[in-house]
Amino acid sequence: MSQPRILCLIAGKGDYPHQVLREARKCPDQVSRVVVIAFEGETATDWVTEADAVHWLRVGQLGKLLNVLRSEKGECAMMAGQITPSRLYDLRPDLKALLLLAKLKKRNAETLFGAVADAMAEVGVELLPATTFMEDYLATEGHIAGPERKRRILRDIEFGWPIAKQISAMDVGQSIVVKQGTVLAVEGYDGTNVTIERGGQIGKKESSLIKVSKPNQDMRFDVPVIGPDTLLKAAESGVDAIICEAKKTLLLESERLRQIAQEKRITLWGKKDGLDHESKMDNHSNKREKE
Repeated sequence: MSQPRILCLIAGKGDYPHQVLREARKCPDQVSRVVVIAFEGETATDWVTEADAVHWLRVGQLGKLLNVLRSEKGECAMMAGQITPSRLYDLRPDLKALLLLAKLKKRNAETLFGAVADAMAEVGVELLPATTFMEDYLATEGHIAGPERKRRILRDIEFGWPIAKQISAMDVGQSIVVKQGTVLAVEGYDGTNVTIERGGQIGKKESSLIKVSKPNQDMRFDVPVIGPDTLLKAAESGVDAIICEAKKTLLLESERLRQIAQEKRITLWGKKDGLDHESKMDNHSNKREKE
């Protein structure tokens, strides 16, 4: 952003959109006004009054969303916070949304929100990456919080990371739970917390959640997020390690995360994606053999 602009914050569930609002307020040279577009039954009501304006919509009211962007003279927008997945299959779409849906051959969160982003661009609104203003909340590489457990973490990464990446590439899910070289649970439509619960029921304890990004992930509306609820669900389920992708995962309420990780003895670890040293050496050897 070269000068202060009007930010339209399209807000879903959880504390994530509230944190975006707070961080955007710290950048008056970039944002002159924050307009929250909230969803009935999704967006929390206790913080939206902090915005300069609030507009309430039902999920599926694309025409109304575009009208709000026009009326507020929105110049840029951000999507922050999840929409309950089941709502994507229980829409009451308006005419604009119906026309959009009719053009989609595949309907999932990525294609739906991608089409919405295209519709926003048509009215002159730029959809910013969902990490805008939130760079300080991105996971770092290595040990982040809780017990270190380095040997076990590296073992689980070696086994589970390639599997999680393949599953995410197939658009199945972005999380798995592993234990001692076995995949206990794979994320599907039900989401991360349910995956943790299923994995914990099987593994009981000493299980690890691995959460990754998809290849070429569209960071405008699909960013992996870990918050206090994730750690509390892990503690409740017996999953005592969470491995996430460094630089591509938002850690919400970071101080509380660290406190919970310490109290519940949950390891939080960041893994930078890419080939490890051994894989690079193997690839180099294979290349030399072919030559």
